[in-house]
Amino acid sequence: MRVMTLRRRIVLLTVIGALCVGTIAIVAGASVAGSTVAGSTVAGSTVAGSTVVAFYGDSYTRGTGASNRAARWSTIVSAEHDWTEVNPSTNGLGFVNNRANLPGPDLVDRVIGAKPDIVFSTMGLNDNFVMRDRADDVRAAIERDFTEMKRALPDARFIIVEPFWYTDDRPESVERIIGWVRDAAAAIDADYIPGASHWLDGHPEWMAADNLHPNDVGYAEIANRMDAELAKLGL
Repeated sequence: MRVMTLRRRIVLLTVIGALCVGTIAIVAGASVAGSTVAGSTVAGSTVAGSTVVAFYGDSYTRGTGASNRAARWSTIVSAEHDWTEVNPSTNGLGFVNNRANLPGPDLVDRVIGAKPDIVFSTMGLNDNFVMRDRADDVRAAIERDFTEMKRALPDARFIIVEPFWYTDDRPESVERIIGWVRDAAAAIDADYIPGASHWLDGHPEWMAADNLHPNDVGYAEIANRMDAELAKLGL
């Protein structure tokens, strides 16, 4: 695992210090679909010649539960790699779940429109809530979304992350969706990061007050794990 950078040490020390004095503002919501979000950004500050990275995900990638946008894992990782972050990730969204209710352009279109050099997908958690009635739709949507993005962005590098999960209890649908995501990633010759559904296991102290989303420490831990996996991929 990569040695922790000075920037990461500063982030973690700041978060831990804030927790000790009780000053972190935790953003809580009643459900994954209805949670309030700490700040999000559709497009980062573009730096000439920088690598543009688009994030395709739900509340765990949008940063719900974090005290501010800079504390979410995607922004921590982007800052460490000097990437320009494009992050339209949306609360409660899945490959199928809440898709018809998404205001404005679909996330696939937003990712394609950013013309990124790298595309991260972390989608899939929220589809567990529709699997009983729409399993076939979920599987087809995974394949369709990845194929559409790959066709529109043939030169982009795709990094598909095993969908996150938020409790130690795991319905059978979690493993089914993980398998479909893994297979669809292989079909477009994407890099695949396994194990992410277990990254929060056994650590309730990493969760925000809603018990659904990570807090700042949880997001820092996700960033640390993600960074170690990216190092294996040469990033």
